[in-house]
Amino acid sequence: MISLGGKAIDLATFEQVVLQHNEVNLSATAVRDVSKSFEFLQSFSKNKLIYGINTGFGPMAQYRINDADRKQLQYNLIRSHSSGMGQLLSPQHSRAMLLARLNTMLLGYSGIHPDTVQLMVSLLNNDAYPCVYAHGGVGASGDLVQLAHLALGLIGEGNFWLKGKVTPAKEVFKKLKLQPLSIHIREGLAMLNGTSAMTGIGGVNVLMAHRLVMWSTLLSLMVNEMMEAYDDHFSAELNNVKQHRGQRQVAEWMRKLGAQSKLMRKRHEHLYDKKITEDVIEDKVQEYYSLRCVPQILGPILDTVLNTEQVIVNELNSVNDNPVVDRKNKNIFHGGNFHGDYIALEMDKLKIAVTKLSMLAERQLNFLLNPHLNQKLPPFANAGKLGLNFGIQGMQYPATSTVAENQTLSNPMYIHSIPNNNDNQDIVSMGCNAAMMCSRVIDNAYEVLSVEAVALVQAIDLRGFANKLSPATKWMYTAIREQIPFFKEDFAASQKLQDVKQWMSETDIIAQFRKVVG
Repeated sequence: MISLGGKAIDLATFEQVVLQHNEVNLSATAVRDVSKSFEFLQSFSKNKLIYGINTGFGPMAQYRINDADRKQLQYNLIRSHSSGMGQLLSPQHSRAMLLARLNTMLLGYSGIHPDTVQLMVSLLNNDAYPCVYAHGGVGASGDLVQLAHLALGLIGEGNFWLKGKVTPAKEVFKKLKLQPLSIHIREGLAMLNGTSAMTGIGGVNVLMAHRLVMWSTLLSLMVNEMMEAYDDHFSAELNNVKQHRGQRQVAEWMRKLGAQSKLMRKRHEHLYDKKITEDVIEDKVQEYYSLRCVPQILGPILDTVLNTEQVIVNELNSVNDNPVVDRKNKNIFHGGNFHGDYIALEMDKLKIAVTKLSMLAERQLNFLLNPHLNQKLPPFANAGKLGLNFGIQGMQYPATSTVAENQTLSNPMYIHSIPNNNDNQDIVSMGCNAAMMCSRVIDNAYEVLSVEAVALVQAIDLRGFANKLSPATKWMYTAIREQIPFFKEDFAASQKLQDVKQWMSETDIIAQFRKVVG
């Protein structure tokens, strides 16, 4: 049980709730803060004109709303903006979004009734999340459309993901014996104004991207092992004269992960400690960049992931609705904390970094399949009869095409702003679009790495190197072989590739790294 409120949550806590489905409860401090915020707004708003409480919204704010219509105003806002289109967010993304919205509500600056956060906790703990559509938010005034669908579920309307199935809201509340949320003052506006959709999706993106860097590091090590490459590419002496944290970290990982390998060669043993008399050296003195420059390529990608993590954690623990109900200073402040530029920019940076990671994997895959490059393997790592059988040839195509898709998707959303809302929202972040596109790029990258992994274990077997691998790469080799055995005859590979992708995306590679590198 994870207690929310009263202290900031980090990405580890986010992962425990979103990916591991740990149950949550509310700290007494958080409930007290939410209650005091509500009580302050209830008292402060009497006989005052306050945006979104007794006025219309956006460019309609000049219209005053009668006291008798104030609650209906909030319901109208929720229903009118529940206009999303496209595909539904996945249950995982919806859970992340619900957690992100809950955490910002718990900061006590929104003036909502405490029933709101209690209901959100009950839904999280019952694996019930309002269905939210991918298309609709422009990331200014927050993720209005996505959060409207979240709020629609809270008031007992629309559909839910319940235990992984789409279920009408009325049926969900009946099954769970819960009461839909009743509007008190500004629960509608408080739920809609914010960055919680892009932040929730962004949090999942960071978690999955961090794992991708580790998978790519492990695969890159195995490619070098397969080639019996020199290990000074990853030496501390070489990499630590560069001042970049990511490069140093990736190089250290590769040294520790490959420490017990029987395949990596020492340069001094082969080139320095004996006299070389040949005019033409048969083995390469230096490997191709996709093998030799892994720390320099994955290093900035790792740095990008870590920077994005910090921005996501900051936003998870930020007040991002409008106006801000400040009970401590006895005032209400209007501004734009709902503007999603921080998340939008980070999602664009992250998807560009992940696209480069997928490009590295594709180049390593091409190296494995082209005998003119590796000079160690048959064409396409083909264990069958050349000409009659095709090996990995057909599997390369989806990897290549998917990398091309990633390259196109990496065009930044951050610089695309289309004014709308009668030009009230005259510059917007497109943050939720950026987060969704980043998610797609990450999912694509897992596909590319899956093809590379299959090709690599096939190459390892063709060279008879399985028992010479380091313990870390032998662990990955064994797990991949459980999904797809060594093959000579051609077969339809789609399902096997999907199995490998699923294993890689669901396996806690971080835990495996910690066993070896600490």
